[in-house]
Amino acid sequence: MSHGQYDRLVSLRRDLHRHPEPAWREFRTTSRIVDELESIGVDTLLVGSDLIDADSRMGVPDDEEIDRWYEAARDAGAREDVLDQTAGGVTGVLAVIQQGEGPTIGLRVDIDGLPRSESTDENHTPVAEGFRSETDAMHACGHDAHTTYGLGVIESIVESDFEGTLKVVFQPAEEVIGGGKAIAESGQLDDCDHLLAAHVGLDHPTGEIVAGIDGFLAVHHFEATFTGEPAHAGAQPSKGDNAVQALAAAVQNLYAIPRHEDGATRVNPGVIEGGSATNIIPETARLEGEVRGETTELKAYMQERAMRVIESAAEMHGCTVDIESVGDAPSARSDDEIVEIVSDVASDTDGVETVLDRDSLGGSEDATYLMQRVQDNGGTAAYIGVGTDHPGGHHTATFDVDETSLPIGVDVLSETIQRLANE
Repeated sequence: MSHGQYDRLVSLRRDLHRHPEPAWREFRTTSRIVDELESIGVDTLLVGSDLIDADSRMGVPDDEEIDRWYEAARDAGAREDVLDQTAGGVTGVLAVIQQGEGPTIGLRVDIDGLPRSESTDENHTPVAEGFRSETDAMHACGHDAHTTYGLGVIESIVESDFEGTLKVVFQPAEEVIGGGKAIAESGQLDDCDHLLAAHVGLDHPTGEIVAGIDGFLAVHHFEATFTGEPAHAGAQPSKGDNAVQALAAAVQNLYAIPRHEDGATRVNPGVIEGGSATNIIPETARLEGEVRGETTELKAYMQERAMRVIESAAEMHGCTVDIESVGDAPSARSDDEIVEIVSDVASDTDGVETVLDRDSLGGSEDATYLMQRVQDNGGTAAYIGVGTDHPGGHHTATFDVDETSLPIGVDVLSETIQRLANE
């Protein structure tokens, strides 16, 4: 890769880093991607509502929150035609490159940031170099690098002798496990013979490639709202039905769900809210939580037990409860055929020092929806790890990407796509 190409990747990544947007609010990001794709010369673009199965979205924020980011994107220079196509929080882009006869290969990269503030420490590189986030979100998991990979790969493939069809999905809402299903259900990847997904970092250093990441925990996110009956806490405590008491019983017993002998299981009530004053029996309380399993079946086991616990806790204390599913993703495994190719490609890529055939993620990802969809249709899929030195852990205020890993990711992904087309 030339010095000029490297500089373009860095400039693009830094621009994306300065303007992060959370799940289903990636309006300016979508517009920026469209600009880049048009400058490359991509003929076929599906944007927002043309790509997403809107009814399959999960973790969608309320209208007021969507509108706030929509207007902020307009103020930041987002294109009106893209804003029209993404109105209501239907974001994302699919780029299709057709170059002769050959297989159809997909690449999925995610584009959303996290709703958290970025460090202001002067030693934090985005602060020192002037590209710290200008919004109240942050690219604290490297999705700015992932988006850059996608655009860099497209530019490389367009300039190559690749023969076949390449579909690159710039997916919204990974951080809430909410976008993968909406892409899968659109059917746009149903003709893919192979699918690649990638993630930067994951505690692997710059120069290290993981040819196939496995160990995805299937995950389910939920929200539970308890409703009881208020009363004066001093004068008539027996007249109330305490929603916080129901919530507390639910939290305690969620942690009491038995582990399963068939594999790893997880549960976490991560957010609890409720009550209005010390002298009022609380009438409402709210819980946000998740369950995970080493397999999709183990996730289903945890989900069924969790719903039973929550409903029983509400009944025990005379309350009602409304439970809403807000995110879900299955487990997945990278196929050996692609892992072998990635490993071989990475071994001959400049900047790569170490190649691992496989490693376990230990977390969750909704790329698994897309991997499973392609695999169920007879294709193959793999999730690739591109190492990068990151001074802070993923999702922390000081997370950053070593930009020398950008060309490594682009080169490994581009060459793997060409090898898949040829073989």
